[in-house]
Amino acid sequence: MANTSQTHPTGGAFAGHLAPGRRPALIVIDFVGAYVTPGSPLYGEGCLAARAPAATLLGLARAAAIPCFHTNLAYQKGGRDGGLFFQKLPALACFEAGRHPEYCGFAAGLEPQAGETVITKQYASAFFGTTLASSLTALGVDTLLIAGVSTSGCIRATAVDCVQHGFVPLVVREAVGDRASGPHEANLFDLQAKYAEVVTLAEVRGYLAGLAKGK
Repeated sequence: MANTSQTHPTGGAFAGHLAPGRRPALIVIDFVGAYVTPGSPLYGEGCLAARAPAATLLGLARAAAIPCFHTNLAYQKGGRDGGLFFQKLPALACFEAGRHPEYCGFAAGLEPQAGETVITKQYASAFFGTTLASSLTALGVDTLLIAGVSTSGCIRATAVDCVQHGFVPLVVREAVGDRASGPHEANLFDLQAKYAEVVTLAEVRGYLAGLAKGK
């Protein structure tokens, strides 16, 4: 899949690319009410803007019959199971048991369907302390399409862990979002330089169509 994204830097030291494999899966990270509901401490217009493209991507993945994963966040009262991360980021109290149920449900259009795996996490990376890596390995997955929020936090952490676990990370530009454009663009730039392939929704559409045709 050719990368036509505007985010990837030039220069020999950072010009490497990862070739997507033939056994992809999709993960939609933390697309829940807290990120798309005005008034939430985690709300961001960039997150809201990514919702429709993420839903389109999810539809493409379902049509291609590739495995789909979703993550959310949940903490016990007091956040003890969130450790220092919960202490550092008070906004995570949105996900404390019983506190803000309106923030915890999946965003409209991004609800998991029967047969899709939901992974509940307490930390930034979808791989940390979860069954994601073993589940992907058991399914024979070699490439992970990444969508969700936020680019500078859980998307970046997941993409870094993804490549470190031996899966090709494809971060889908339109389908990830952040509270502000600065950290969003900076992290897409850095992900492309070092850890992942930042690709467009159109590129993913072509990639999945090519797999269906056996190319």
